[in-house]
Amino acid sequence: MAAPVTRIRSATVPACLVDRGAGHRGAPTLKDGLVAVDLVLEDGRIAAVAPSAAADGATAEEAGTLDLRGGMLMPGLIDSHTHLDKSHIWPRRENPDGTFPAALAAAQADREQCWTAEDLLARADFALRCAYAHGTVAVRTHLDSIDAQTAVSWDVFDTLRADWADRITLQAVSLSPIDLAGDASVYRSVVARAARSAGVVGAVTYPTVDVAAKIDTVFRLAMEAGLALDLHVDENLDPSSVTLRIIAETALRLGFTGPIQVGHCCSLSVQDEGEVDRTLGLVAEAGIAVVTLPMCNLYLQDRRPGRTPRRRGVTLLHEMTDRGIRVSAASDNTRDPFFGYGDLDMVEVWREVTRIAQLDRPFADWARLVTGNPARAMGLADRGRIAPGLPADLIAFPRARTYSELFARPQSDRIVLRDGRPVDRRVPDYRELDPVVGPPW
Repeated sequence: MAAPVTRIRSATVPACLVDRGAGHRGAPTLKDGLVAVDLVLEDGRIAAVAPSAAADGATAEEAGTLDLRGGMLMPGLIDSHTHLDKSHIWPRRENPDGTFPAALAAAQADREQCWTAEDLLARADFALRCAYAHGTVAVRTHLDSIDAQTAVSWDVFDTLRADWADRITLQAVSLSPIDLAGDASVYRSVVARAARSAGVVGAVTYPTVDVAAKIDTVFRLAMEAGLALDLHVDENLDPSSVTLRIIAETALRLGFTGPIQVGHCCSLSVQDEGEVDRTLGLVAEAGIAVVTLPMCNLYLQDRRPGRTPRRRGVTLLHEMTDRGIRVSAASDNTRDPFFGYGDLDMVEVWREVTRIAQLDRPFADWARLVTGNPARAMGLADRGRIAPGLPADLIAFPRARTYSELFARPQSDRIVLRDGRPVDRRVPDYRELDPVVGPPW
């Protein structure tokens, strides 16, 4: 096991992630909302944060000291919307044309034919090993909860959560089409299974018959079980798809007090300003958190053979933030029919959402998208910040001193600390999955 780091010197950190009174005040202020701090680590936790006292490269090396020489430092990152049950099925179940309907059909066929407990465990564990090597400390996964698959997938999740308890915090969400809520007794059984694993209630919402009544059923059953909600919402480019507004209206009407997170919300990008204004006002009032999945949405939305996509479906992050709505970014799918790429690397997600949604000029407090905001959405009080008493689970970027340098490269030389100790950053070989999903050719 690697020797622990006891001191981190000359680290550049987003000021919004450093607690006031714990290194923020008096720290040298740099460009783009960054500050320079030193950290002391003890017993796997952050013992102290102070304004950086060292000039770049001016101090002698000391045992246990990681001198970043101005390199950036982040708390462990949080992936608040993934699909571990679908991960890495691409070799045996490609998306034939890259469209959303084809993805749905391919994933359904794979689920019905291949998703045994052994298959799910092998693929999900592989995905988590990747996330761990990249520096992710918490993952929320949606689990297809349909018919007999519900019991199989949730039992596998329970095993995974126990196996990974000392490395990654895992949460799970039941994922069922909103039409399933047309039969309250059927949906109640899904909610009951999620409750047994202290899970979260979910659904995929879209325009359908009696959608408002079905959303109402989902809310009432979640309230009955005392569970939070996490919904896939309006993952399309249909301006008449307004289930986000219906969700916010339902939350306010029922007085739902539990946490609510919604993902995708693509149709907002093609709705008129009046509908957007009305919807975002209700979302803000209801205290709903939003997670954007930019890489998956760009992969699927407005895809037509032989035609360059015009409309990309990325939700309205700037407008939401201006209204005080907490927004996050996450990986979503990994090497499956919904997204043929990805590695559960939240640094990649952060880099790409910054470029795609123009989260710069200024960079402001956008670092919260992959740290503090998903931590709050998942109820993780000790994550997403750098402060005394918090776990020394950190990611150091020795050669990236600014956002420009951070986002210019993949940062393959990052240093991942867990309990203050550097971890082995080697990711698993895809060949390990050949017996499970088949070879690539």
